[in-house]
Amino acid sequence: MKIALIAHDRKKDDLIQFVTAYKTILEDHDLVATGTTGQRIIDETGLPVTRFQSGPLGGDQQIGALIADNAMDMIIFFRDPLTAQPHEPDVTALIRLCDVYQIPLATNMGTAEVLLKGLQEGFIDWRLLADRRK
Repeated sequence: MKIALIAHDRKKDDLIQFVTAYKTILEDHDLVATGTTGQRIIDETGLPVTRFQSGPLGGDQQIGALIADNAMDMIIFFRDPLTAQPHEPDVTALIRLCDVYQIPLATNMGTAEVLLKGLQEGFIDWRLLADRRK
């Protein structure tokens, strides 16, 4: 499965902690991330990650394009709801695409944990059906 890992600046430490805790699950999947978040994951966990631009420079839109092409299976996006983001329209568009294309999306650690445990148990295998993939 292809999993996107994204975090706003004030949530990057939380995402690193989360990825470290679930490294054994995540290492079996293709990981992508926005710029700085991806580099931190690589540096601090050793997991291979395909990096896109940072969110404000179009990284969220690059991941959104993968969703629209049915080439993304799950999004883990630790959002900071208490800080205004200059690229909020891009964030909103990414969340909308997840809804349109039925892509599992977690925006906080609690939901992300449930998604990864479900992934581990095979509850998201419906994403692997041939007619769901391009």
